[in-house]
Amino acid sequence: MKIAIVTDDGKTICPHFGRATKYAVIDIQEGKIISREMRDKAGHHSFQQLEEPHNHGNGRQHGAGMDAHSADKHTQMVQAIMDCSVLLTRGMGSGAKISMEQANIQTYQVNLQDIDEAILALIDGEINQYVYDQSCGEHNHHH
Repeated sequence: MKIAIVTDDGKTICPHFGRATKYAVIDIQEGKIISREMRDKAGHHSFQQLEEPHNHGNGRQHGAGMDAHSADKHTQMVQAIMDCSVLLTRGMGSGAKISMEQANIQTYQVNLQDIDEAILALIDGEINQYVYDQSCGEHNHHH
């Protein structure tokens, strides 16, 4: 099984899916890590010049996450991990979650920052599949 983890440094899990610049991709077979690699990830940093401002309900301007423009960006974010079956994240919006489901990638939300700890927790069955909390609409939240 290949697991993608949103990261900037290959060691810690980013708090927000869209802001991460990389994926750590870890191949696990029979409960053991077989290989690791880093892949570039499209994200907010990639799309800043293309952004059309949206009112985020709190006075800030930000992408809404559910319109056609956002869906296209989410598709670009998924392309780098189409060979993965699992994504670990500390937080993400519903638009990104839907894009992962459409790509048949199971998403798990973790409260851990350390990638190695999160992988062990996943192998041990200690992480539940991600359930998007509709009340958690802020993009500056920490899970």
